[in-house]
Amino acid sequence: MSVQYKRIFEADKPLPKDVQPRSAAGDRRDGAVYVYNPDIELAVNVAIATARPLLVRGPSGSGKSSLAQNVALKLGWRYYEHVVSSVTEARDLLWRFDRVRQLADATGNKTYIANRYIQPGPLWWAFDRRTARLRGLDEPHDDVEPAVDPAGDKYKDERAVVLLDEIDKADPDVPNNLLVPLGSMQFSLTYPERTIKVPDGELPPLVVITTNEERELPAAFVRRCVVTSFDRPDKERLLEIAREHFPKADPGLCERIADFLFEVVDEKKRAGEAQPSTAEYLDAIAACDRLLSTRDMRQKSDIWKEIARVVLEKTHTTQEAGAK
Repeated sequence: MSVQYKRIFEADKPLPKDVQPRSAAGDRRDGAVYVYNPDIELAVNVAIATARPLLVRGPSGSGKSSLAQNVALKLGWRYYEHVVSSVTEARDLLWRFDRVRQLADATGNKTYIANRYIQPGPLWWAFDRRTARLRGLDEPHDDVEPAVDPAGDKYKDERAVVLLDEIDKADPDVPNNLLVPLGSMQFSLTYPERTIKVPDGELPPLVVITTNEERELPAAFVRRCVVTSFDRPDKERLLEIAREHFPKADPGLCERIADFLFEVVDEKKRAGEAQPSTAEYLDAIAACDRLLSTRDMRQKSDIWKEIARVVLEKTHTTQEAGAK
C-alpha cells in the first residue's frame, strides 16, 4: 500500500527538456535516468523536510551515486559532488587553503591577502554561494579573483544538492568532524575568522551521502541522518531499470540476461565471492546490444551468454606465458 503524503520531491516529475542523456555505456554520471520506488522517494522527501543528510547504503553498483544528481535535475537545484578517498579530510568538503599559490605569489612580491588563496568546498557552495564566490569576503576586492561556481550559472535557485560519495572510504574522524557542519548547516572559516552558514530566510541544501559499508560509520553520525538502503533488485525491478536505460533493447534479451545474472549470483554466494551488481547487468545489456546483430538475437544463439559471462562472472584464470 502506498503512503499518501505531501511530496516536496516528485519522482515522476519529468526532467527539463534541455537535459539530454548521454550514452548508457559505462558510468553515465549525468543523473538523467533513474528508476525510483516509493521507499526511495519517501526517504528523499523526509531528508528535505527535516534538513538532515540522506545516508544511502548499498553495495557498489546499485545506483546510489546517481540518485543525488537526478534529484537535483528534477528539482532544478544546483548540484555539487565530492568523491571521498582515504586522504579526504572533513575540511576539504568545506574549504581549503591553496598554499602552493600563496608561495608562488610570495616569490612575486604580491600583496598578501589571505582570501585570495581560499578555495570553497562543495558544502560551502551549497550553504552560501555568495560568500563562496567572494572567498569569504563581504564585498568584491580588486586583488581577490572571484571563485568559479562548479555548478555554473545555469541554475538560479539558491537551493542545492550535494553528493558526498563513498564516505566509508574516509578515516573515521571525517564523519565525526562533519557532525556540526551538517547538523547546524554552518562552519567556521579561519581566514578571516567568520561563520559561514545558510543565509537567514533561505532553505538548506539536500546532502546525499553514500556508503558501500566497507567500514562502519560512527553511531552519532548515522543518528543524524535519514537512512535508506538499496537492496539487490528482483527480476521485475531489474527489467524496469533496463527499459529506462535501454528503451530500444530487445526485451527478451534483457530478460535472459537477468535470469543469467541470478544464476551467477547464486554461484557467487555459494563460493563466498562478490556478486554482480545492477551496473554490471546494464553493462551486459550494453555489450550485447552493441555486439550482436538482430539476426543473432533471432537465431537463439548462446553467444549473448558468452558476452554476458565476461561481464558478470569475472572469473579469475591463470595462464603461464609460453606454457606448452
